[in-house]
Amino acid sequence: MVSDVFLITRLDHLVLTVTSIEDTVSFYSNVLGMVATRFGDGRHALMFGQQKINLHEVEHEFEPKARHAVPGSADLCLITTAPMQDVIEHLERKQITIEQGPVERTGALGAIESVYFRDPDGNLIEVSQYLEQ
Repeated sequence: MVSDVFLITRLDHLVLTVTSIEDTVSFYSNVLGMVATRFGDGRHALMFGQQKINLHEVEHEFEPKARHAVPGSADLCLITTAPMQDVIEHLERKQITIEQGPVERTGALGAIESVYFRDPDGNLIEVSQYLEQ
């Protein structure tokens, strides 16, 4: 049977509303290795893999935007191929407080092992690795 719904294949980008573009770029670049870029009319983004995070500074958002765009309201899960112990040691070197983990969770494709911490705005960041099946 053919569905009447179109197929979504992947996430291209998401938008974070942040208190400070500079602090956010520094955190995601230095802690998570994302690449800061500019596009359009002075907009900022963080690139990783085939995705990006567009950044809106609070009270200077681009339209259209989320109805209640506020810093610290996101919960992101990012996948790594690095061993979890390497992730933990890296976060410790960067003086990032791990709130939870490593713990086993379920990702989009199966079992993952995750650690949780926060970015400068308090967004919950989960870095995970898929477990062998």
